[in-house]
Amino acid sequence: MYEVKENPYPMRPRERLILLGEQQLSDIELLAILLRTGTKKESALELSAHLLRHFETLSNLRRASLSELCELSGIGQVKATEMRAMIELGKRIQLAKNQREGQVLGSQEFGQRIAQEMLNLEQEHLIATYLDGQNQIIEKRTIFIGAVNHAPANPREILYHAIKNLAVGLLVIHNHPSGKVKPSQADKLFTDKIMSSCENLGINFVDHIIVGAGQYYSFREHC
Repeated sequence: MYEVKENPYPMRPRERLILLGEQQLSDIELLAILLRTGTKKESALELSAHLLRHFETLSNLRRASLSELCELSGIGQVKATEMRAMIELGKRIQLAKNQREGQVLGSQEFGQRIAQEMLNLEQEHLIATYLDGQNQIIEKRTIFIGAVNHAPANPREILYHAIKNLAVGLLVIHNHPSGKVKPSQADKLFTDKIMSSCENLGINFVDHIIVGAGQYYSFREHC
């Protein structure tokens, strides 16, 4: 539960950040710095605590829409747009940090990267990533959006674009909006089918990765 606690330091959040560093500040203090001001009834710290109590977790706050933020007392359109901009900027910084010049360096590196890219997708997406001989990404193509259960039975379209791109390697990714990355029986059957098809065409099937809630599952790592 987020509460404003008695602070042993007679300093405001900005002063504490300057003296102690941002890592020492609480979620409430960091948010108060972004909000800058409170209301006639609440300080910036109290408004921050109110906001975090309402959304319960930082993950929920991250997903809050502009209209949902504006519904809260003390959060007008200006503060709401600034918060959305801050959240989006943080997301882009994380993606930039994870990126490696479009090259797949391994299942762990790629799995963590793609898990962040697909973090907020509410529908299942099936994505094929085509690689050259140096594991550089030639193309990353969304093959299907909807229920992946209906897509894996036929890898024809995935392989069509592999041949069209003269791909040497192939990675297949799909997300579980539920957040649970454990593969289903359908996922396992699809993996076997696409792997067999790749072998027949002389394409290196690198991995099938399932992502959800920022986590990933690699068939290659668990084989």
